[in-house]
Amino acid sequence: MTGVAELNGTDQVVVVGAGLAGAQCALKLRQGGWRGRITLVGEEPHAPYDRPPLSKDVLLGKADATTLDIDYPHLGIELLTGRRATGLAPGVLHTDAGDLPYDALVIATGATPRALPGAERAHLLHTLDDALALRALLRPGLRLVLVGAGWIGAEVSTAARAAGCEVTVVEAGPAPVPGALPAEVGSAMAAWYAEAGVDLRCGVGVAAVEEGAVLLADGSHLPADEVVVGVGARPATGWLAGSGVELDGTGAVLVDGRLRTGLPGVFAAGDCVSYPSARSGARLAVQHWDHALQSGEAVAAAVLGADAPPYDPVPYFWSEQFGRMVQYAGRHAEGDELLWRGGPQGASWTALWLRDGVPSALLAVDRPRDLTQGRRLIERGTALDRARAADPSVPLKSAVAG
Repeated sequence: MTGVAELNGTDQVVVVGAGLAGAQCALKLRQGGWRGRITLVGEEPHAPYDRPPLSKDVLLGKADATTLDIDYPHLGIELLTGRRATGLAPGVLHTDAGDLPYDALVIATGATPRALPGAERAHLLHTLDDALALRALLRPGLRLVLVGAGWIGAEVSTAARAAGCEVTVVEAGPAPVPGALPAEVGSAMAAWYAEAGVDLRCGVGVAAVEEGAVLLADGSHLPADEVVVGVGARPATGWLAGSGVELDGTGAVLVDGRLRTGLPGVFAAGDCVSYPSARSGARLAVQHWDHALQSGEAVAAAVLGADAPPYDPVPYFWSEQFGRMVQYAGRHAEGDELLWRGGPQGASWTALWLRDGVPSALLAVDRPRDLTQGRRLIERGTALDRARAADPSVPLKSAVAG
């Protein structure tokens, strides 16, 4: 590919995708000394904003906007909102409002929620407008059905119950968060739904969303005044068809350790990316806030030609649900040893995964010190003493193998 050293201060960088990753990239480019033009292109009409508060503060009525605190005019960043990318050719980004030439391009178009048959009758929670529209509907006695007991399902359930709604959650998997956690860990969360007055039904598939009801896979109907679908997201990369940018089977952009695609001068960051992780021994596609923030900064460094190590942070995310703070760091795999720090029936506990005695991941429920210390141990690849690591009274940093 074209070496970044060939770029100069008069060249133009176009960042397509005005979410957190794109905005962070544009900001760090300018702060890193880029003197050329920077254009940030976003499909939504809003300036870049934070998404995690949408299912929390916005739905709960604590905030009406979550705009990122970046002064684009002061930084000399051209922000083009309401403009959708439609294609890519060498040196040119095609949009629905005309072509934009570039010397370097950063793809940061994120991911879009997966829909279900009859999705036009259901709500998705992805944008600020989605959150505001859903908040306006929540009211005491509303029969709300949530499809999917993932992170979004739990957070929306929390807000809906606070608004007095009657909430039912249907999940095709055997326990909450089936795509991210093994059933024995996800099952520990099922009690939270019951405590909150939410009717959780696992092992229940959804065939379609109909007028006033959800059609279940067994042919029965579940009455619903409103339906929210939260069954994951897919990379928003359909616009790259025919561009030569290599995608994996899910549609994620394949990049190297410096977040470079195989095309000259084209990089990628955020939810739409699959990057090689030496720490995990596999490619990772992460769709969380921390990755968007860190990859946005890392791709700016790559465009600037900075001498930086390969991008390979410890993945991290959090979820606030049913009055609990749930935090996860690392990436566990099938075959990793699971240790419990505290019983899952307790008020706080941690699930810790070990690979050859070294922590690969942990899920901490109201145990912030476990999260902070465990994240460092994962980053350093520090082996632990199993007996001490399984004792919740022993700080993880004190469970290092002797």
